[in-house]
Amino acid sequence: MFDLGPAATTMSTLVAGVTDDQLDRPTPCTDWTVGDLLAHIHQFASVFTANARKEPLQPPTTLVEDWRTAIPEQLDRLAAVWREPSAWEGRASAGGVDMSAEDNAVVAIEELTVHGWDLARATGQGFHTDGGQLDQVDRFVAMFGSDGDGPFGPRAAVPADADRVQQLIAATGRDPLWQPAAQ
Repeated sequence: MFDLGPAATTMSTLVAGVTDDQLDRPTPCTDWTVGDLLAHIHQFASVFTANARKEPLQPPTTLVEDWRTAIPEQLDRLAAVWREPSAWEGRASAGGVDMSAEDNAVVAIEELTVHGWDLARATGQGFHTDGGQLDQVDRFVAMFGSDGDGPFGPRAAVPADADRVQQLIAATGRDPLWQPAAQ
């Protein structure tokens, strides 16, 4: 077991830092705006909360009007439910892939981490995480990546002086140096 709380708290802080004029900005997620990414964050937080409870769910698919409160509240629920031992038992599904509950938690922390980085980059915020969280995302990359490819595309090149976050982002198939186009 590991705690999703720090990653959920970081994501809540990043969500709070988004301004209305940033909702149409591009993100490192091809074809997604910041608004689309926020909708996805709410969606996956809802799904992984339901998965921990072993309950079916129809998650939101578009950005809800009260996203500034709804997303952080859902992230709090996500962190809380994964602190229950029963969340780590049995099986669950992520993206249509059946897996152990523990592997499902690995996918959840990957979503929090990688999309946290995406949101930070798209909105000009800093992104900070710890080694334990990155260790879990490394597990995700090992589970769903293959030789030369990350789970979301070919591994990107990293500069020689890349830090661990940049290396991990590159391993997922994202450009660790991505910047939004000048506004």
